[in-house]
Amino acid sequence: MTLAGISPEDRDFVHAVYGKFPYVLAFVIILTFVLLMRAFRSIVLPLKAVVLNLVSLGAAYGIIVFIFQWGHGSDAIWGVPATNAIISWIPLMIFAFLYGLSMDYEVFMLTRMREEYDVSGNTATAVELGLARTGKLVTSAALVLMFAFFVLSSSPGVDIKQFGIGLAAGIIFDATVIRSLLVPALVRLFGRWNWWLPHPIARVLRVPPSPLRAAGAAAGGRQ
Repeated sequence: MTLAGISPEDRDFVHAVYGKFPYVLAFVIILTFVLLMRAFRSIVLPLKAVVLNLVSLGAAYGIIVFIFQWGHGSDAIWGVPATNAIISWIPLMIFAFLYGLSMDYEVFMLTRMREEYDVSGNTATAVELGLARTGKLVTSAALVLMFAFFVLSSSPGVDIKQFGIGLAAGIIFDATVIRSLLVPALVRLFGRWNWWLPHPIARVLRVPPSPLRAAGAAAGGRQ
């Protein structure tokens, strides 16, 4: 038996788009983790980057569900009553845009921190200088994108409103809570473990190893 109409077509679309999405997500996460291990010569930093990116995505999804699916403020601000559902292509597109943007911010900040650590050998100094030299730039870039996507939400289409608000909220959450607070705090908390890459993994990745330094090996305080 063959069904026709909008509902069966929507179901087929969702199945086609999201049927293998878990495999795509796993591939993206693994590839990101491996590339960042090679770039930062670390195990902890790539793992933290992937987890925090997923937190940003979860925040973006939660905000559009709260506003549009549950109807908290959507009618008062955008004149859209509660939709009781999120349009099917929105989560996928938010993932594609936001994961890339947030990872770009992460790489930008951590690259600078890694450079400072290689010079000073001190995690606290690396966090302080890395954040000082990249924080304003990351926040400014995020604000520009946030306003651009927020303006996009003024479009009459409900799908574009959901897409614009989801990205705007996700970007500003990522730039403030994640990059300005959680990233430096976690790097400082993990100390010398941030910079550890054992010899066997380094050999596979074809990069110089980054052995775990003894606590207090470098002058200037906690590693």
